Amino acid sequence: MSRLLASLALSLGLVLPAFADEAPSAKTAGAPAAATADKPKEDSSVTHHSVSVGGTSIKYTATAGTLLIRDDKDEPTASMFYVAYTQDGADAEHRPVTFLYNGGPGSASIWLHMGSVGPKRVITADAQPTADAPYQLVDNEYSLLDKTDLVFIDAIGTGYSHAVGKAEDKDFWGVDQDGHAFSKFIERYLSKNGRWNSPKYLMGESYGTTRSALLSNMLTRDGVALNGVILVSSILDFATESFNVGNDLPFITNLPSYAAIAYYHDKLKPKPADFKAFIQEVRGFAFGEYADALMKGDKLDDATRADVVRKLSQYTSLSPNYLEETRLRINCFRFMKELTRDEGHTVGRLDARYTGIDFDNAGEDPDFDPADAYISGAFSAAFHSYVADQLGYNPDRVYKLGADGAGRNWDWKHRNGFNPWWPGSLDVAEDLRQAMSQNPHLKVFVANGWYDLATPFGGSEYTFDHMGLDPSLRGNVQFGYYESGHMIYLHVSALKAMKADLAKFYDATNPR
Repeated sequence: MSRLLASLALSLGLVLPAFADEAPSAKTAGAPAAATADKPKEDSSVTHHSVSVGGTSIKYTATAGTLLIRDDKDEPTASMFYVAYTQDGADAEHRPVTFLYNGGPGSASIWLHMGSVGPKRVITADAQPTADAPYQLVDNEYSLLDKTDLVFIDAIGTGYSHAVGKAEDKDFWGVDQDGHAFSKFIERYLSKNGRWNSPKYLMGESYGTTRSALLSNMLTRDGVALNGVILVSSILDFATESFNVGNDLPFITNLPSYAAIAYYHDKLKPKPADFKAFIQEVRGFAFGEYADALMKGDKLDDATRADVVRKLSQYTSLSPNYLEETRLRINCFRFMKELTRDEGHTVGRLDARYTGIDFDNAGEDPDFDPADAYISGAFSAAFHSYVADQLGYNPDRVYKLGADGAGRNWDWKHRNGFNPWWPGSLDVAEDLRQAMSQNPHLKVFVANGWYDLATPFGGSEYTFDHMGLDPSLRGNVQFGYYESGHMIYLHVSALKAMKADLAKFYDATNPR
């Protein structure tokens, strides 16, 4: 997702925090020791808690702190902030550990941290604007702590993560640069905490899935064998979302999502009785007749064009005249504005269940994304209160929800073995294929929201269908679909369903 915000309210009840390398005193408790500019240090605040998951009380330790990563000369280049939740008394050799992060690029990881599978969850209104503060933070009964330890990591330039020494934050703003930084962090965490022989997982959201595909390959090459990779709202092949003139792919991969959203908003007349059967019908049309028509370009004959327009209108509710004017190609931002224009509002990009109000109804694109705007304040406030008051971490730095300028200045070049540095859309599916080929036991779970216009499920399906996996490995990929959007966990019933699916995934991939 492009921007971020997050936080939490209060309500935990912890033990007095203690820092890693020193006993707390009246002056130091709750405030990490400041690192000098020339000698950056790792710090941490350790607190103890419990949470009930599935009717079972789990006692756990929360560690909020930083780890240093170093260059080839063993000089520290960045301090990366993380919050780790580890079950007390567990056998580290058999207890899984999962590394989690959001995307952006340039986003802190408060969304997954405070909304999905961590031990705490901030309450937001479902597909509505969330009311003003104070916000409510609750124990998360859908946490994954019953299955795995959790380590939430902030990218450099976000959260409390930042460059040190002679390095600058922007040095890490790139596909490969970011991947190497996260790889070094994970290996440092494994070494410092004695977790090299633990079952290991990655869980990323949005651009975090891009990072996970890249990391799976980097870590494999470094001898870090992963048990599983969880892709939440994935994008590996950016051609599936690049609405550039001459690239017809995103119009094809987005169409099933347009149909699902039109269905949700009761725009289809008549409305099909069976949602999943309807979506399967649209899939067939999108990757069949519709794809063939677009590939013919200006050579498309009038009779075929008329048939395609009729079916597009039937599946999306958009008028035949509008579809003709778009040359049969529906840009997602235009769709956000057009679908409910007659009702005087727009639909969200991150989650099209949300609706927003623009200055007027005449424009092509929406003024803002309501799915982002309606939740950001709650996440931000709750997170800041939680980290300071309950985790006892109070550094003398501003927590950055996003890295200013990272998205605009991101280096999208990636060396993946095929045509390195060739210009074009980023595609890291080959990295994941290589990792799965070198580690045939590696399993992948792909979680999709039906109403996600940021990373539509059709794009994920297309990517894995064209990944070139050996037939013996195709069964290692599992898909899950949920009645939600990009941030699947915002809809509680979807969070519950995803947790149940992930619990089965961990049981199947964690040899005991």
